[in-house]
Amino acid sequence: MAILPCGSTWVAQWGIRPQCILRSYVTNKIPTSQYCTTSSISYLSAPSSSFFSRGSFHVLSYPGSSQSSHRRRGARFTVRADSDFYSLLGVSRNASKSEIKSAYRKLARSYHPDVNKEPGAEQKFKDISNAYEVLSDDEKRSLYDRYGEAGLKGAGMGMGDFSNPFDLFESLFEGMGGVGGMGGRASRNRAVDGQDEYYNLVLNFKEAVFGVEKEIEISRLESCGTCNGSGAKPGTKPSKCSTCGGQGQVVSSARTPLGVFQQVMTCSSCGGTGEISTPCNTCSGDGRVRRTKRISLKVPAGVDSGSRLRVRNEGNAGRRGGSPGDLFVIIEVMPDPVLKRDDTNILYTCKVSYIDAILGTTIKVPTVDGVVDLKIPAGTQPNTTLVMAKKGVPLLNKNNMRGDQLVRVQVEIPKRLSTDERKLIEELADLSKGKTASSRR
Repeated sequence: MAILPCGSTWVAQWGIRPQCILRSYVTNKIPTSQYCTTSSISYLSAPSSSFFSRGSFHVLSYPGSSQSSHRRRGARFTVRADSDFYSLLGVSRNASKSEIKSAYRKLARSYHPDVNKEPGAEQKFKDISNAYEVLSDDEKRSLYDRYGEAGLKGAGMGMGDFSNPFDLFESLFEGMGGVGGMGGRASRNRAVDGQDEYYNLVLNFKEAVFGVEKEIEISRLESCGTCNGSGAKPGTKPSKCSTCGGQGQVVSSARTPLGVFQQVMTCSSCGGTGEISTPCNTCSGDGRVRRTKRISLKVPAGVDSGSRLRVRNEGNAGRRGGSPGDLFVIIEVMPDPVLKRDDTNILYTCKVSYIDAILGTTIKVPTVDGVVDLKIPAGTQPNTTLVMAKKGVPLLNKNNMRGDQLVRVQVEIPKRLSTDERKLIEELADLSKGKTASSRR
């Protein structure tokens, strides 16, 4: 717990790491007595705030502080705390996806730079978009809830890996062409990046352990060679769209009890380009055609089921000069009938007779490197685990480091004995009893 100065008073702070600054105003008089007393700030924040809750902070006042507290009514109160995506959107931590989406749409309208010209509005718009991108994705939201922004960075998502906030805004308001006067942000001929492509690759156990080079064949959208990606038939010129007058958008108005509501819609005739052209015969006006391509893929050692390999710019082609998407290869590893995998360790179970467990022996054990000899020490107990160092799986991207192979020893006890075997064991039992009796003397 830390104590923060606030005028002539001190405020207790629990476990809040310094990052961003929140400002609030102390509006209540703080009663004091001759001795140091404690009283609550009842309106430090809204009850739903994820940073503070009513009654969660107390002000410690000292003799002589009463007069200064009256003079400082409305004094600025500063607390430093972690930025919080839920607070940026003004929703609770258990908010549903629809609530998060609704909050984002409302805030995005208010802070979009085409509408809000105040200093800092664009940065606020970007922060809101980043928060929505994380909280609207189940996997990212789960990581954020458990580990905060550090969890996103640990998963390979740095602060520079967020989507373009304006692209995110336009994708959410697609079909509305923006809100109010925001349509100008989206150029009619703005480049559109291509979508990512996914491919499932099945590997056997050893291929996943040691890595392998594979040649895969994918199907993807590539830029049309006939029209060079424009979608227009070669030799023709586009004409202005008669529906929208070349604006790429149409405005519809509706009168409501709250006033006239105007909605800006993307023109359905030209798709928002503002131009009508004769479609290319090869790509039917899309500017892209689907083709197959063979790609050589190097799979690193140590991958496991669920691992994803990213091949940049090998996804679907973009429109109007947009960047191509990426290819994501999803790994699936077929299980081995004998060896089992536990992270970087390999598990194997062997069986030995009770005589070998007593006297010790050497057995043949299969590993990913081949069959090797394993010494079973004399006196090995049932379910003992023996470690074969560096016979496991290499660490991903660290081939010089490997896990171990863990061999669990099961001792087999015979259910039936021959007459000679029983006689020998009984003699051994008598000998063992004699030793026990002599040791007690």
